[in-house]
Amino acid sequence: MTDRKFNYIAGEWREGESEIENRNPSDLSDVIGLYAQASTDHLDATLDAARTAQAEWKNTGIERRYTALMAIGNELMARSAELGELLSREEGKPLAEGKGEVYRAGQFFTYYAAETLRQIGDTADSVRDGIEIDVRREPVGVVAVISPWNFPTATASWKIAPALAFGNAVIWKPANITPASAVALTEIISKQDLPKGLFSLVMGAGRSIGQRLVESPKVDAISFTGSVPVGKGIAAAAINNLTKVQMEMGSKNALAIMDDGDIDIAVAVALGGAFGSCGQKCTASSRLVVHERIHDEFVDKLVAGVRAFKIGHALAEGTQLGPVVSDDQLQSNLDYIAIGKAEGAELLCGGERLDQPTEGHYMTPAVFAGTANAMQVNRDEMFAPIACVIKVGSYDEALATVNDTNFGLTSGIVTRDLARASHFRRNARTGCVMVNLPTAGTDYHVPFGGRGDSSYGPREQGAYAAEFYTTVKTAYIASGQPS
Repeated sequence: MTDRKFNYIAGEWREGESEIENRNPSDLSDVIGLYAQASTDHLDATLDAARTAQAEWKNTGIERRYTALMAIGNELMARSAELGELLSREEGKPLAEGKGEVYRAGQFFTYYAAETLRQIGDTADSVRDGIEIDVRREPVGVVAVISPWNFPTATASWKIAPALAFGNAVIWKPANITPASAVALTEIISKQDLPKGLFSLVMGAGRSIGQRLVESPKVDAISFTGSVPVGKGIAAAAINNLTKVQMEMGSKNALAIMDDGDIDIAVAVALGGAFGSCGQKCTASSRLVVHERIHDEFVDKLVAGVRAFKIGHALAEGTQLGPVVSDDQLQSNLDYIAIGKAEGAELLCGGERLDQPTEGHYMTPAVFAGTANAMQVNRDEMFAPIACVIKVGSYDEALATVNDTNFGLTSGIVTRDLARASHFRRNARTGCVMVNLPTAGTDYHVPFGGRGDSSYGPREQGAYAAEFYTTVKTAYIASGQPS
């Protein structure tokens, strides 16, 4: 029988008003399960329960918060092999990446468990005699978490963990493409000693459940990761209630490869940054900005590396690139291949639908050369295993090309020149900068976010997350005269 999974509404597992089918993109004959779709009544009940539960949780001792978050994190890490296999089965990333993502999600929870014990405020003397000042952070209230499909466990965790750590309630609407990972994480959270209704999972379409959630005056803050158009729509809806928003959206990351850089390092960095997770990362380096003196050698080695990728079922041993997540994503990728050709870019390899022993959403990774930064393939976030090489004549031209985008999430440079690396680090207009490293790959204990169309609102991750999940209160206390 097909496995059926429900929403977690106000502390209870509930059937939905309908169900969606979840199939394995590596093998379309593999039905992972049927997943309930929440109704608007479910969402309304969740909102009411969240406000009641949050009032209790904000006054709960920090040891209780620490214990709950540490238990969630430890279970995720202990079960990373099992849950990583489930993640890879439904999302399509190779098994090693799926396991790694779940383990990293556990680290987010254990990190923020420790943060519950480090919530220390500030004190100051007033300019007025006999008055002391206490400054501390308090929870913002009810947080709506809207997470994407490409990192279904990790991205959700780096939002949910700090929200709970700082005393908030959470209503989570995950992407409908990856519901199995959402239910698995919810099952772990539901075991903990949390007030009923503090954490809820509402699965459903963004245009219905998602829209009603972001429009609700009962939501105090919205943390979203997804596309720019959806993000702008959320911001427009949130402003009516003056709801606090934090959004991570699109990107068009560039890796600058200089003539003094190590070619082998440059190729390894480009392969990992551009094609990891089939290019379905917001940090993927889809623009490779290469100095003309090493352009031809770099491109030859890059193409050889791309052709050598082992493409296959996400759970198969040795797979380096799995399928893309859905047929819609595959069609979009193939459309961009056609766009690149029409714009005059030279397709050096890949860009074709690929047949495998199991029917799935497979394609060969592609490299375009002879591209200009003004081309659509270098302006749009494709979210695909497609890299575009842009030839430049100098470091200054490379830096200008890197910065010539509406986005600003990550950028990177490959160089042996310390002065050049330092200049790039200071002048690249991105939230994250990598030197001799792939643009994809960030740590959980430091801030993450971008500029321009990539991000809006306070940073995610690390201690900087407190800026979004809390509000600052300044108290003045008159001590009076000693008796």
